[in-house]
Amino acid sequence: MKTAAPQVEHVQRRVLRVLTATQVLGAAGMAIGLAVSTLIAAALSGSDAVGGFAQTAAVTGAAVISLLAARIAVRRGRRPALVLGYGLGALGAVIAALAVIAGQWILLLAALVLFGGASSANLAARYAATDLAHPHRRARELSMVVWAATIGAVVGPNLADPAGRVASGFGLPVGAGPFLLGAVVLATAALAVHLALRPDPLVIVREAKPVVPSHCGGGGAPGGLRTWATLTPAARLALAGMTLCHTAMVGLMSMTPVHMNHAGSSLKVVGVVISLHIAAMYAASPLFGWMADKLGRIPVLAIGAALVVAASGIAGMAPSHEAPQLAAGLALLGFGWSAGLVAGSALLTESVAVADRPAAQGLSDLCMNVGGAVGGAVSGIVVTAWSYASLGLIVGFTALPLLVVCLFVTLRRPVG
Repeated sequence: MKTAAPQVEHVQRRVLRVLTATQVLGAAGMAIGLAVSTLIAAALSGSDAVGGFAQTAAVTGAAVISLLAARIAVRRGRRPALVLGYGLGALGAVIAALAVIAGQWILLLAALVLFGGASSANLAARYAATDLAHPHRRARELSMVVWAATIGAVVGPNLADPAGRVASGFGLPVGAGPFLLGAVVLATAALAVHLALRPDPLVIVREAKPVVPSHCGGGGAPGGLRTWATLTPAARLALAGMTLCHTAMVGLMSMTPVHMNHAGSSLKVVGVVISLHIAAMYAASPLFGWMADKLGRIPVLAIGAALVVAASGIAGMAPSHEAPQLAAGLALLGFGWSAGLVAGSALLTESVAVADRPAAQGLSDLCMNVGGAVGGAVSGIVVTAWSYASLGLIVGFTALPLLVVCLFVTLRRPVG
């Protein structure tokens, strides 16, 4: 018994190293393909509307595959579930490259559904980091895996152009290059998880038969929407918080380039604003992880909601030519997403029994992806029918109930 804790800590350090490395690969592989998917789909189809469906296809795939991966995790553990996600992502990238070569946009959209599996794996990896984590370090260790995505998200898009030139040198269409490189990177991530994520952290936790925390509910349905009925109030708050922060982030972020384009902003300026937003999403996650461990999960979830409200006001009130104000608003939006994701993920994990965690976590990723798809679609309708300022107002008021509930729960009975 004296050696059990050090042994678990040794395995956890190995798990974190593997997850951090594969998170970089997964984020890079996704970013390489998504950087060009919209443009390629529009070019092949001759329709900007079809181009917009490229992102929707990838998000839809991530949502569906997240449930499938959760079922596999329930039965066999984290490793096969993550291998499935990255493996399907790699397969989707190969099919996408073939679609570009054949000039078939319908096949490309179908391939992007599979490609979304890599996104589901990257999201699920944060939960794998919590399986063996000490409760007092759970949020910090989860946040380090989230932070690792910063590297891949920044490097990935910059590899698309060189990959296109290499493909052109082999007589292939330029657009096939990024997908082929993405396939190699994602296949490498799948192989790394298969070979190195041993022993499986979720299997170890189950074998240890840990005691369920007092605020957790017992039993639960193995996946599907029935899982919601088994969740405790704290788990439901966590799931709702993550979904809302993600939906708000996608909705406001996706329409900011369109808003800036109305003032004739260059692609370089738009790129800087979006890059700052993405950097804020991931780079600050260790800070929010530390805060969630020290202050509690729900207070940090409240901070995330407050940041989303503030970001909506700052960005929403910005004229289309005010790039600095939009950059500040989008950065705050990224911070709000990060705080919501880190605190919400930690709260959800510790608010359900071990046997129910994969199903609940899979449901959270499903809700986040569906929320992102809805947020992106609705935001376009709002801006077209009214204005970008109206979108900011709607997003801000949508986040207010989460802020109020979190503050009420924190003041009444702090939950860590």
